[in-house]
Amino acid sequence: MAQLWGGRFTGETDALVYRFNASIGFDKKLFGQDVEGSIAHVVMLEKQGIITCEEKDAIVKGLTQIRKDVEEGKLAITDQYEDIHSFVEAELIRRIGDAGKKMHTGRSRNDQVALDMKLYVRGEILELSDRLLTLSETLLTIMEENQAVYMPGFTHLQKAQPTTLAHHMGAYFEMFKRDLLRLSDIYKRMNYCPLGAGAFAGTTYPLDRAYTASLLGFEGPTLNSMDSVADRDYLIELLAALSTVMMHLSRFSEEIIIWNSNEYRFVELDDGFSTGSSIMPQKKNPDIAELVRGKTGRVYGALMSLLTTMKGIPLAYNKDMQEDKEVSFDAIETVKDCLVLFNGMLGTMKFNHKIMEQSAMNGFTNATDAADYLVGKGVPFRDAHGIIGRLVLYCIDKDKSIDALSLEELKQISPVFEADIYDAISLKTCVEKRLTIGAPGSAAMAEVIRLNRVFLDAYKNEHHKNGS
Repeated sequence: MAQLWGGRFTGETDALVYRFNASIGFDKKLFGQDVEGSIAHVVMLEKQGIITCEEKDAIVKGLTQIRKDVEEGKLAITDQYEDIHSFVEAELIRRIGDAGKKMHTGRSRNDQVALDMKLYVRGEILELSDRLLTLSETLLTIMEENQAVYMPGFTHLQKAQPTTLAHHMGAYFEMFKRDLLRLSDIYKRMNYCPLGAGAFAGTTYPLDRAYTASLLGFEGPTLNSMDSVADRDYLIELLAALSTVMMHLSRFSEEIIIWNSNEYRFVELDDGFSTGSSIMPQKKNPDIAELVRGKTGRVYGALMSLLTTMKGIPLAYNKDMQEDKEVSFDAIETVKDCLVLFNGMLGTMKFNHKIMEQSAMNGFTNATDAADYLVGKGVPFRDAHGIIGRLVLYCIDKDKSIDALSLEELKQISPVFEADIYDAISLKTCVEKRLTIGAPGSAAMAEVIRLNRVFLDAYKNEHHKNGS
C-alpha cells in the first residue's frame, strides 16, 4: 500500500479502510493531466530557484518517459497505489531517485487534484462542444433542405397550425445553440489555475502562480487558496448544462419515437439505428431514441449526487469531495455517446414529406387562417370563430379536410365564403403569411438559417482558439 502520508502513522491501515479511501480505480483517468500539471510545476520551481536546473531536467525527463510507457502499455497503473498522484510520484522516485522527491515541493494533493480535475474538465468541454457543433450542423442542413416541406405544428400534442419541417428543426437548433453557449461560459469561468494554493493556505515557497497558470493555458491563478481547493462549482455547472443537453435530446427523442410510430409515419429510421423484435417480425424499434431518453435520468442523477455531496461541506477540503469524480466521468461519457449516436440517427433518418403535408391538411391546421379569412370579409372574430368551429364539425362528420369541401358546402356554413377561400387556406399561404423573424415563412426562415450559419462559424473560430 503506497501512501504519501505515512510518516505520521505507526500502525498499518486496515485493508478495508484503505480500499474505501483509495481513488486510483477511477482517478487513473487523470493520469495525463497529473503528469502535465507536474511538469508545469517543476518548470516553475526551477525558474524560481527552488530546485536546480539539473533536478528539473531529471524530473521532466522521468515524467515524460513514465507517460510514454503508460501510453504504450509498458507500464500498468495498479491498485498498489492509493491514487494516481501516489503512482506517478512513487514511479518517478523509483526511476530517478532523490530528485523525484522534490517534485512535490510547494504543492499539496488538494491543489494537485483540483488542477487535474480542471484540466480534465476543460478538455472534455471542448470535446462536448465539438459533438454539439456536429449535431447543430446536421440540424442546419436539414433546415436548409426542408424550408418548403409542410407539416402540422402542435400544442398539447394536438395539431394546431401548419408549419415547415425547417421551422420545427429550427426550434431544436436554438436549444443546442444555448447549450453551446452554456459550455463556452463554463469554460471561461473555470479557466483559472488552483495550483499553488497548497492544502488551503498557500505556501511559504516563493511560487510564481501566474507563470504556472500561463504554462497550462489558464487565464491566471485563482485568487483565494481556500476556495481553490474547495470549489466544485464548475463541475456542478457542467453537470447542470449536460442535464439540459440531455433534456433537449430527450424531448427530441420523444418526438422521433412518436413520428416513427405506425400512426404518424413522419419518419423512417435507418436500419443501423433501430432494431427488430425477437418475436414480432414487423417491428422496427427506435432503440437509440429510447436509450437517449432513458439515459437522461442517469445524467440528472449525477447532478443531484454532486449537489447533495457539496451542500454541507465546511471549508476547505474534505474527503467527501472525492465523490465528484465517478459521477462526473460517467455523465460526461454518457452525454458524449448520446450526442454521437443521436446525430447518426438524425443524419440518416428519412422524412416522409407527403405524409407530413397530408397530416397538416387533415388536421384542420388551417382553421385559424379560415377564421382570419372571414374576419377579412368583415365577420367579427368571435362569430368567425364559431363559424369555423361548426365547419370543423361538418368536416369530421364527412371525413373531409376544409380544403376538400366544395364552395357550395362552405356557403351552407356561411354565405361569406367565396372561391378565394381555397388560396387563403392553402398550406403554402398559411405558412408564407407568417413573415416575422422566427416564424416559418420562407423569407424569415432564410434569414434565420443565415444567422445560424454565422453563429456556427463564429463559435467554431472561438472554439478552435480555446483548443489550440
